[in-house]
Amino acid sequence: MNFHAKTILVGILGGLGAFLPVMVQAEEAKAAPSPHTFTPNIALVNNYIFRGQTQTWNQPALQGGVDYSHADGWYAGIWGSNISDRQYANGAVELDLSLGYNGKFSLPDWTWTVGAASAFYPGANYSKVVPAGNGSQSYNNVELNGGVGYKWVAFKLSTSVTDYFGANTKNGYTSDTKWSSYADLTATVPLPEEYFGQNVTLPLHVGHVNYTAKLAAPAPSGGTNPDWNDYKIGIAKGFDSGFNLSLAMTYADNGKVYDHTLSVKDPNDARNLGGTHVVLSLAKTF
Repeated sequence: MNFHAKTILVGILGGLGAFLPVMVQAEEAKAAPSPHTFTPNIALVNNYIFRGQTQTWNQPALQGGVDYSHADGWYAGIWGSNISDRQYANGAVELDLSLGYNGKFSLPDWTWTVGAASAFYPGANYSKVVPAGNGSQSYNNVELNGGVGYKWVAFKLSTSVTDYFGANTKNGYTSDTKWSSYADLTATVPLPEEYFGQNVTLPLHVGHVNYTAKLAAPAPSGGTNPDWNDYKIGIAKGFDSGFNLSLAMTYADNGKVYDHTLSVKDPNDARNLGGTHVVLSLAKTF
């Protein structure tokens, strides 16, 4: 090998020697898991139940959204569902936004969370109630929340910083309803695999809605206190494909206010918003 060829070979080997660490670092960086997780989801339910009450006048709903989480604990989400214009005057869609942080205590299996959640109802307004509303007022709601959890049990308290879904003196309450709250105790009990197979859980829930105002006039069933309790028991099966099938029974009390609730679209139509509902859900995460 002549001197010129040796010089070229040494140059090539030197270049490779300098470049190899960069290549290795690039491969390591490529292999490192991302701290960002995006989880799209979609679901079909026979009845959209929120805090024990139907939001679709006991009709089916198509729902979906995207959840974001960061390895450090931050989360955000957007979610939507159809709703009934018989409950939300001139409304057709609910759009929810959430943002917060999930943390861990130093004790094993104990967690905590803080965040904010908002529900928007584009186009819906109490002024569209038939026969006549009492001025413009949206149904939009913004809440702050905080909670603690232990393994598969969690408690969360949500407090509204707006009038609770627009409830105030314009639409039949004695005052505004800011700082109304919802207390939520939920357990997702894992069932024994030897009897139920993998990824089968028993969802259990109890909640309480507390308004900071009363109804100015009695509801059709005679009640003036809008507070209510809700309960849920069900069974859910998760599949490796990302599908989840669940069946649940829910119940919300205070029939004196929520039985025979009149439609905001047709005064001759009424439904029990609460009471007992059986909810079947087929969901898919991607």
